[in-house]
Amino acid sequence: MFTITKSARNLSMALMTVGLISLIFGFATDAHSSWPSLLFNNYFFLGISVFAVFFIALQYVSEAAWSIVLKRIPEAVISFLPISGLIMLIIMVSAAMHFGGNHIYHWMEDGIMKEFLLDDLGNSILDDDGDEIPNPTYDKIIAGKEAFLNTTFFLARSVFYILGWIYFGRKLKQLSLAEDQHGGLSYYNKGVKTSAWFMVFFAVTSAVASWDWIMSIDTHWFSTLFGWYVFSEWAVIGFATILLITLYLKRLGYLSHVNDSHIHDLGKWVFAFSLVWTYMWFSQFMLIWYSNIPEEVTYFTARLEVSNYRFLFWFSMIINFIVPIVILMSRDAKRHNGRLIFVCIIILIGHWINSYLLVAPGTLGHHGHIGFTEIGMGLGYFGLFIYVVLNSLTKVPLEVKNHPFLEESKHLHT
Repeated sequence: MFTITKSARNLSMALMTVGLISLIFGFATDAHSSWPSLLFNNYFFLGISVFAVFFIALQYVSEAAWSIVLKRIPEAVISFLPISGLIMLIIMVSAAMHFGGNHIYHWMEDGIMKEFLLDDLGNSILDDDGDEIPNPTYDKIIAGKEAFLNTTFFLARSVFYILGWIYFGRKLKQLSLAEDQHGGLSYYNKGVKTSAWFMVFFAVTSAVASWDWIMSIDTHWFSTLFGWYVFSEWAVIGFATILLITLYLKRLGYLSHVNDSHIHDLGKWVFAFSLVWTYMWFSQFMLIWYSNIPEEVTYFTARLEVSNYRFLFWFSMIINFIVPIVILMSRDAKRHNGRLIFVCIIILIGHWINSYLLVAPGTLGHHGHIGFTEIGMGLGYFGLFIYVVLNSLTKVPLEVKNHPFLEESKHLHT
């Protein structure tokens, strides 16, 4: 059984303390800026947690054997999903209620979808001539999206996504542990069926969630690539996290059946999805830049014409692309633990910055910057994530038993 080291526990507690201080400081001094900070940090770690469910489901539906010996790691990462999911719902509900200065979503402003002024009973307010008075805050484009972007439907969808992801994550974990205890093929077959349903559910909900929680911040803008763009980011940070935890456990002497070939395969996935993310980034940017349609380029002008974001915009793209492709190109590099750790840390930092850029320009405009609150919340989330995942690993055996592909996974050689 795994035991959390004293240093890991102390580190996680220290980071959570920093996060709590930054949270209190942020909301006490500038609540308007703190809500976007909370959103993008939570969204970052929620993406890692949801991807862990996808990772396990993918192994089932593809009948993959290589990953079985490290299966407990993504199962532990799933343990963070209820926490990040609950916080996401708190953010969404508070935005709908405009609670605590939460004005993340411009389309939720009162009356923005009403062409004429209304009284408290919902009746039109008339001028002295008996004509309806135009609403100065009315936005025709946003009003055209009211069938989808309305608060009730928005909150209902958010609950649906999160509860669905949590259900499938817990179901796959339960089947895995039951298989350890009882053996047989019945639990594996149930895992395949559950994973197949999840893949369909995830294909729809991951894309729509990205539209709701992130793309609707810039309400006038839309991208048909956005769902794929977000998924590719979740994939690369998810694989990087799984790889880092695997290397950490190996360094402590656990996971004896995980060999260089398993590490190599994880390294290949990190490398591959770094390229996929870059391809999505470039495709979205290049097509919008080339067509130069006003309602499309507004998203990028908000990030390129404001000095607070311009450097971060190019910096995050460069390090998320150049560092993996330069360092992990060779086969040997994907088996070198030091290089893998360095690249994964850079990737997580780079995509954390990119997550910030998804939220801040549309919510804070020219006033956005990465400061104590943003970094402190990020460190706090990291500490909480470490504690929850490592604590989850202490509750189950790290060695998988009775899986039909277990022996094949133990003897993986590539």
